[in-house]
Amino acid sequence: MSTVRKRTWKTKTGLQTGWQVNYVDQQGNRQRKLFKSKKEADSFETTVRHEVQQGTHVAESSTVTVAEAGDLWLGRVKARGAERATLLQYTQHLDLHIKPLIGGTKLTKLGAPAVANFEDRLREKGVSPSMVNKVMVSLSSIVSHAQRHGLCSQNAVKLRERTSSGRDKAPLRVGTDIPTPDEIRALIAALGDVQQGRWRPLLLTAIFTGMRASELRGLCWADVDLEARCIHVTRRADRFGEFGPPKSKAGHRTIPLTPIVVNTLREWKLIYPRPLTGEVDEDGKRLREEAKDSHLVFPNGSGNVENLGNILKRGFMPAQVKAGVSLPKLDSDGKPVLDKKGKPVITAKYTGFHSLRHFYASWLINRPEQGGLGLNPKIVQDRLGHSSVTMTMDVYGHLFPRGDDAEELANAERALLGA
Repeated sequence: MSTVRKRTWKTKTGLQTGWQVNYVDQQGNRQRKLFKSKKEADSFETTVRHEVQQGTHVAESSTVTVAEAGDLWLGRVKARGAERATLLQYTQHLDLHIKPLIGGTKLTKLGAPAVANFEDRLREKGVSPSMVNKVMVSLSSIVSHAQRHGLCSQNAVKLRERTSSGRDKAPLRVGTDIPTPDEIRALIAALGDVQQGRWRPLLLTAIFTGMRASELRGLCWADVDLEARCIHVTRRADRFGEFGPPKSKAGHRTIPLTPIVVNTLREWKLIYPRPLTGEVDEDGKRLREEAKDSHLVFPNGSGNVENLGNILKRGFMPAQVKAGVSLPKLDSDGKPVLDKKGKPVITAKYTGFHSLRHFYASWLINRPEQGGLGLNPKIVQDRLGHSSVTMTMDVYGHLFPRGDDAEELANAERALLGA
């Protein structure tokens, strides 16, 4: 049972008036909360009465702060054996963004306005849109974890996710986010042959398999079947070089290989850098191991996991510049940066390795007459290792042929009417 009563009390500055809500929570404990206006008190009383009936109410005295909830959540993530890179990312979200801005806020006061204000403050700090989204996802996970443990009654961050889903994301554009077929052809030509460097086999495999950078870095020869012309994706390597399973269950997949990739990998398997053993030769130098299935397909010069930064800065970006897939480098004012000779500095057009994955997806989707494979969404999902076909359609749905252009409509009409 709950009641709203007017209260008056004496202070040093005179009489004060407020409205107090008295109620009994679902554990049978008496609770009270004071408001300045009767309207606020009545609104709270209506809400709390419903929450107590549903068994979801959490009194302010029984909750924790966002910072405390974050620590509890992070402890749970650690206990579940999350990868070191994942833990580092979550810790940075918590320590650099969440705790400084709303760490002292009680979960019961983290409503929609507080969530919106937090997001606005992140943007005001100059946090990138992609990082803002990642931090908000972490905050939502923190509150959901607290909700499951009875520390709050609702997750206002999820309301933000529903209302803002897809709002800030523009469709991927060919030539801006996705390399064009002409650019890919130029890039392949610029890679030379296997004997000229280790970037050709890696970049060709990325172009024609759509594998994530972490999956390529963790790929071993045991998962490459050159006779059957396919790759089995079974693991990935994080930023620390530690191995783990793919991002999701759907990430475990088999990808068919094109002839150019098969032939390139056959050559590469003869000369790739083997890891060093503990044995030393007569000059005291460590020996390299013989070829084994457990060896990495695309290792660094020592035969160990390659760094993503090296792949980008020494492989992908220089190859683009050599191929003419480039743009003038611009300063903060949008003006071309000039070198010591007064000539414009040229930089790679696509800075993210994921652009090759985007190209692969578009190649799977495009019609055969456009040089693509014309596959249906379900097969595209399987090849990319997406957790659901909904995810595939959210990212690439606009690339699929509409099937209702004038010529196709005319052909369908003729087929139906027998004309």
